[in-house]
Amino acid sequence: MALPALKCPFLSQLTLQQVRASAPHILNAGVESCPIFSQFARKISTTNVHESGNLSSSSMSRPLSMNEIKAVHEKMLEKRNQQCSSSKIKPTVKTLFHKKTPSPYGEIIISNECEDLSCPFLKSASITLRRVTMDQDTIEVNRKLDKITRPITPLNNDNVKSFEYNSFFDEKIEAKKRDNSYRVFKRVQRKSGIFPQAEEMKNLDDDTDSRTITVWCSNDYLGLGQHPKMKKAVIDAVTAHGSGSGGTRNISGTSPLHEKLEDQLARLHQKESALIFTSCYVANDTTLYTLAKGLPGCHILSDSGNHASMIQGIRNSQVPKHIFRHNDIGHLEELLKKIPRHIPKIVAFETVHSMDGSICDLETMLDVAHAYGSLTFIDEVHAVGLYGHNGAGIGERDHVLHKMDIISGTLGKAFGSIGGYIAGSSEMTDFIRSYGSGFIFTTSMPPTVLASAITAIEISKSDEGRSLRRKQQENVRELRSKLIDAGLPVMMSPSHIIPIHVGNAALATLLCNHLLNRYSIYIQSINYPTVERGTERLRIAATPYHTSEMIDQLVDALKHVWQDVGLSLKGVEYQQQLQQQQQHVILRQRA
Repeated sequence: MALPALKCPFLSQLTLQQVRASAPHILNAGVESCPIFSQFARKISTTNVHESGNLSSSSMSRPLSMNEIKAVHEKMLEKRNQQCSSSKIKPTVKTLFHKKTPSPYGEIIISNECEDLSCPFLKSASITLRRVTMDQDTIEVNRKLDKITRPITPLNNDNVKSFEYNSFFDEKIEAKKRDNSYRVFKRVQRKSGIFPQAEEMKNLDDDTDSRTITVWCSNDYLGLGQHPKMKKAVIDAVTAHGSGSGGTRNISGTSPLHEKLEDQLARLHQKESALIFTSCYVANDTTLYTLAKGLPGCHILSDSGNHASMIQGIRNSQVPKHIFRHNDIGHLEELLKKIPRHIPKIVAFETVHSMDGSICDLETMLDVAHAYGSLTFIDEVHAVGLYGHNGAGIGERDHVLHKMDIISGTLGKAFGSIGGYIAGSSEMTDFIRSYGSGFIFTTSMPPTVLASAITAIEISKSDEGRSLRRKQQENVRELRSKLIDAGLPVMMSPSHIIPIHVGNAALATLLCNHLLNRYSIYIQSINYPTVERGTERLRIAATPYHTSEMIDQLVDALKHVWQDVGLSLKGVEYQQQLQQQQQHVILRQRA
């Protein structure tokens, strides 16, 4: 059945915005008063196409003309007047402008420029006509408050200045400089063949104005970014396929390399399917947002230490969220108990925390989440490539991959490339592929990145990968032990990340500047908003390619600059306490 195109000769005086603003009130009043509206409403609400009343079946199959609508109005009005005359009842026509009692139908809102509505049926209905002075193209109705928001009328004053955008930006930047959270990027040029060393470029236009520095804060944890096989894969890929992907995954941007990488990642994590993104920030943001918005009535339970990418996706989804204390399983269960089991829930957390190096009790976390009917989203960004027999992360190390619903990981850290991904059931990944705007509406990764990532996974699963992981862990233990012996306030953790607590943003920055300027050692201070104010720290990451000589140079330099900025080294008792904690961590790792 083709519904009629109703063009009321009376309401056609209004603009589209005005009709939209008053549509519910017009329809409510019209259905009861107007034959066109009432029969149209019946046509919408019934499947019986033959009950057309005054509108014949033939007229319903095509748009009604203006004259036909007017004729129906006039005929119905004449009939009503005849009925009133025969019953000796004088018809009462209420004017819209003089009605004083509250209208049960609401209001029709028109601008002062419109003529009076002459519809005889709406005039006889209990509906109020309100005139307002406004730009009829910018009417905005706040339906929740049932108020009209009038557009701001520009001041007719040539002396009024426009908003000072750059002044605003300058002030916000100055505020960050005042609280020492302003970030100054160090210009570091990685050079093939000398990792973990690099070149500090002081002048962009002069390659000779540089010096060699030792990098202690790189997330290229295994040095795969300069592995000969990785470099060859990139060169071969650009030679064979060029530099770009050509489009989004849907529009000429899906190649066999994309599908091969996704298959490799799914196999690595023992999942049915995987989906790659331009970064893990995008993967986390897109996946959590899309799941939360798509699952009906979804709640999210988020670890308080979660990465900004996870927080962004959760925040943007605007679903109810519950924050549990970092790695606190008891608090998680306490919150889960308050949510009915039938309601969809996502429990989101990280295995290895990027800034304090802690590792969650993964299996217990998964068991508790599943006991209350939750879907688990686990960020393994700082674990993939570094833990487990094949480098699949903490889930593989702890033999619980089968319990993990959704795993997110990165190709830009231990795998030495760039990009992010999720792995899970084929239904889940297809859902994100079909609904996740962060995946759909972006250019896909180029062949050079895909080829290098595929090669990195192959290395990670090989004996060479396992050897690199063992050597990295040995260097981590050696460095941590020597830092503790030197009296530095090492924040104990069971992972490869070594944080040193400073507690002051200005001092943390000063320490790093002294290390770089005096000793050619590059460590980046970690300040707010990456960590909370008062918990500023140095974050050190040893690789398999750092030597014992480099470790000794770092520890010696740190001791000198630490005291130079007015900080004190810890005593023997503190060192012994930290050593005991370290031994406890090592035993727990081996258990």
